[in-house]
Amino acid sequence: MAIFESVGPNRWQPTALAAGPFAGLQGGAVASLLTAEVEALAEKRKWGTAIASSAWFLRPTPMTVLRTALSVVTEGGRVSVIDNTLWPDDEDQPCATVRVTLSRERAVEVPGFGDPASDAADPTRFPVRTGRAAHGRPWFMDAMEARAGDGVAWFRMNQPIIDGAGSLSKVPLSSVLGPADWTHGIARPVRDVVADPNPNLTVQLFRQPAGEWVGIRAQARWRPAGGIGAGSGVLLDIKGEIGRVSMSVILVPFPHQTKPESAAGLAPVSN
Repeated sequence: MAIFESVGPNRWQPTALAAGPFAGLQGGAVASLLTAEVEALAEKRKWGTAIASSAWFLRPTPMTVLRTALSVVTEGGRVSVIDNTLWPDDEDQPCATVRVTLSRERAVEVPGFGDPASDAADPTRFPVRTGRAAHGRPWFMDAMEARAGDGVAWFRMNQPIIDGAGSLSKVPLSSVLGPADWTHGIARPVRDVVADPNPNLTVQLFRQPAGEWVGIRAQARWRPAGGIGAGSGVLLDIKGEIGRVSMSVILVPFPHQTKPESAAGLAPVSN
């Protein structure tokens, strides 16, 4: 079962697995949906492979039927750039938007340069980490398996974002965004005292992940006096680095003074 189910052209019904820790949807789930919709069209439109996605979370996205609208910024040649925006189906104010960059791959000969050989990592040797949302119901973290060890948080999606946007054996960019959205929470400098939603999310890949696992070597910085911060991290697969992730962080009180149970350092309080 996909996390978002199609209910018509550019119309999507989120399942319970799209939920965030409080009210509304998880930001990573929303960014994944908008990017996955672009990826689902990429082969037909000859856009190439999605290599970057920048998302802006404009306001909380409710658990309701959603509509989206794609806009081509530029296409053709080596690079295409596509915007995709999301609204609740019966509202005019958008909740989120993404800009996806796609590129047609082209081999370039660089003398003396090659991918370094390394042993493949085995995330399954680390313990499983789990976390519950503040509302106690299913949420986006339940759509993935999470493990951690040696300074890396590992995630493996166990549900597709939407049907037709890639497979679990060949991970598309849209399936990296969900794990990447946890970055600032993985490395929180202080826990269980303040919520830290991220109003944006940017992921850049220089290659698609090999296999199902996505790892994050994360760091975060906060400035409580100004109520802001930043999260960033190196993205990995079992063979090594694949890209980068970054986001801004806004510090706010916990809604209704309710603190969600952390996933032993893996489950941040996010959009």
